[in-house]
Amino acid sequence: MPDANEFNLMFILLNTSTILIFLMIIYLLKLRNKEQLHYAFLFTMISLFVWSIGYLIEVYVRIYTDRTIMLFVYVWYFGLCYTPVFLMITGIIYAKSKSYMRITKRFLLLFVIPTISLVLIITNDYHHLMFTSNFSVQAAKIEFGHLLLIHIIYSYTCIIVGLAYVISYSINNSGLLSKQSILVILGTVIPFVINILITFKLLNMPLYATAVSFSIAIILYGIAILRFNFLSISPIALNKVVDTISDGFIVVNQGMYVVDYNKTFYETFKLFFSNIKRNMSLVEMLDSNVIKNSRIMDIIKYINYSKRTGRPISLEDHVVFHYIEKYFEIEITPLTNNGIYYGTVVLFKDITQSKKDLETIQKNQEMLMQNEKLASLGQLIGGIAHNLKTPIMSISGVIEGLVGLVKEYKESIDDDQVTKEDHHEIADEMMEWINKIKPYCSYISDVITAVKGQAVTLSSSNAIRFTIEELLKKIEILMKHELLHAHCKLTKRVNVDLNTELSGDVNSLVQIVDNLIINSIHSYKGSSGEIVLEITQKNDTILIKVSDNGSGITTDIKNKLFKEMVTTKGKNGTGLGLYMSYSTIKGRFRGDMWFESESDKGTTFTIAIPLT
Repeated sequence: MPDANEFNLMFILLNTSTILIFLMIIYLLKLRNKEQLHYAFLFTMISLFVWSIGYLIEVYVRIYTDRTIMLFVYVWYFGLCYTPVFLMITGIIYAKSKSYMRITKRFLLLFVIPTISLVLIITNDYHHLMFTSNFSVQAAKIEFGHLLLIHIIYSYTCIIVGLAYVISYSINNSGLLSKQSILVILGTVIPFVINILITFKLLNMPLYATAVSFSIAIILYGIAILRFNFLSISPIALNKVVDTISDGFIVVNQGMYVVDYNKTFYETFKLFFSNIKRNMSLVEMLDSNVIKNSRIMDIIKYINYSKRTGRPISLEDHVVFHYIEKYFEIEITPLTNNGIYYGTVVLFKDITQSKKDLETIQKNQEMLMQNEKLASLGQLIGGIAHNLKTPIMSISGVIEGLVGLVKEYKESIDDDQVTKEDHHEIADEMMEWINKIKPYCSYISDVITAVKGQAVTLSSSNAIRFTIEELLKKIEILMKHELLHAHCKLTKRVNVDLNTELSGDVNSLVQIVDNLIINSIHSYKGSSGEIVLEITQKNDTILIKVSDNGSGITTDIKNKLFKEMVTTKGKNGTGLGLYMSYSTIKGRFRGDMWFESESDKGTTFTIAIPLT
């Protein structure tokens, strides 16, 4: 019959400890995508399980048989010898690398002393180097041999080193006052202290109390793993990775203490803050600043707001200190799990260079706009010269005719042979010449009106409504002499109502279509040809097409058109026209522009403008 005194609290805890360790092993085995740290912790649990199950079986056998079977004693001594080594390796892996640390042959040397100790324990009856007395379950009744002291020193050295790594790096990663660190510290210190007291006979308890003490550790580790992702936190060695990140970051815990930061943050802000250290108050760090008028000084306010709302915050800051000028994009992200707040990550992205690049782009864009205006102005001047040359020459001819008639009339005043009819004839001829001037003057007036509109578009972007008829009239006036000079024919195919209205800057659209027509003229390379201007309607969109049968566009230019300033004209062109035309259609008319081209067969540009 079993002895009832054996079923005390310690024995119950021994059973509980063994079950808990077994459940932890099952949990670790079922984990997917296990990393090196998981395997190290798994071997530690297996060794600890061998230790506990050996104790448990030995106790049960002794209860029911009143005998101590040394085979089971050797089993739990096997776990007792190797658990400290596995614990130390787990601590080292935890600190050095989360993903992988090369295990060399030197690590095998760690198992030499435990193996020798185990062999000496098994053969102790022959030499009594480990125990000078018979084995007893009560630690106080065992007399240690000379070599056992070496084993004890080595084992506790391994335990101390392993626990030091675990505790130190848990604090560095999560903070001293974090729940995870508190659980890890308690789970390692409690069994360690109990084992010290039992080993050195300062506490009179059964030997299996040493294994039972680990039940407390397993419970606390289990909470740390399942609740606070103990095995998933990033070891400090990963700082070597995050230090290479171009963005600086700082992590603060619930109490606004600095948990961690990377090298980029330190290098960036060491000139702005005279004191940057881990585990220091964020308020203290901010008080050591040497910069003014910065949103960084209000960072605690933003962190609290982000914590309260549970949402990340993004803001931009401009920092000026002596000759240093920096722009930062700051992202504040609260760290929560299952609704529990653990801390905040504040990311500082240095956008100084991006700001400078943007300013350069804006300046270049303004310069391009000015260049385009100058190019357009040059095009207008050329158009004016072509458009006004013929009517001005015609008016000059009329003036010469009138001058001749005036001379003739003056000579006829005192001539008695000039009859009344002759005077009427001279007057009729003068009137005929004057009537010839009228259409030329009207044409010049139309040209000036169109040119005035084009000049206005260089400095404004008025959005007004205009009809298809107005658009065609302006295009015809400005391109008439350009087409005549190039010996090209413009064929208009209008399949929409001329009174259809579009919204936007009519002069900008005229300039774009004129530019497309001029490009078509150039595509014929000095030869005569036909250019088709077609206007149709598709659903609620007006399509304006300019087609030619010229040289077409090469493949290398096709891929860059509208994206870059490229041209098929070589040194005779800049590529500004199409580049700006595309931007204008997109921006001012909310439309689209594309083209179809085949080398040596021609090109068709299409402009799509919505009616509404």
